[in-house]
Amino acid sequence: MRRRLPSLNALRAFEAAGRHGRMIHAAEELHVTHSAISRQVQQLEQSLGVALFEGPKNALRLTEAGRTLLPHLTAAFDQLDMAVRMVAGKEEAILDIACGGTFSMRWLIPRLHGFRDLYPRIEVRLTACHNDEQFQRGDFDVVIRHGTGPWPADKTVLKLFATEIGPVLAPSLARPVQTDFEALPILRARTRPHDWAEWTHRKFGPERAERLRRNPSPPGTEYEHLYFLLEAATAGLGVAIAPWPLVADDVAAGRLLAPHGFLENGESYVALAHARPAEKVAFFLDWLGKQAADFASASAD
Repeated sequence: MRRRLPSLNALRAFEAAGRHGRMIHAAEELHVTHSAISRQVQQLEQSLGVALFEGPKNALRLTEAGRTLLPHLTAAFDQLDMAVRMVAGKEEAILDIACGGTFSMRWLIPRLHGFRDLYPRIEVRLTACHNDEQFQRGDFDVVIRHGTGPWPADKTVLKLFATEIGPVLAPSLARPVQTDFEALPILRARTRPHDWAEWTHRKFGPERAERLRRNPSPPGTEYEHLYFLLEAATAGLGVAIAPWPLVADDVAAGRLLAPHGFLENGESYVALAHARPAEKVAFFLDWLGKQAADFASASAD
């Protein structure tokens, strides 16, 4: 049967624009200009004889025809992507990994030499993402995230380890007050605004948490990213709440102290990949799972 399809580039442009809700994000994903996306969508509308978007340029929304077409195109491109990965994912390849910048610098990168030694022909490319939009925008082989889920049903989900959080501070602040943080500057990360309240509630109960809420600790500093927060804590600028995987090496080396230990906060670190991963992805997930298991086992000792 001969297929009579519009331009594949036009279909890709519309699918990306419809999925993101904005043509500028579609342009970023497909590495073209905004005007190129607009032209491709217009050509597709002319080819089909229907409007796919409506409304002003700065607030486009899908028409009924657009809403009908989009999910079918997304499913079709996902199948194409999976098919290509299955035949292209040989040992000599590029592996695109997305994860939080702090996790990448403080946990993943120090261990990546082991994967490189096992699979020297696979080049690992890391992308730091800080929010849902960034994680979803890229075409990544593996995404490493933390949270409570639920995770996408169409993904392979590899649980790495539970997230434990606890206060950390530099040895230079090691005084009797280190067990009573009301006397120290409190450091916070804008990306994790609830960690102090969560830890206080789990460690001391709701009454202590409420008392601390009514009588807050001395003012500290809020940092844009967790990495800056941990650097500030290591420099002795105050006490910070941090996830154990991100400070384990610093605590082991004595650069940070953790006088109260760490408590689970209900979150986990997970690795997400396509349901039928390519060979290179399967290699990485197997290696990553073993690294996580070794880390969890060493932490329990």
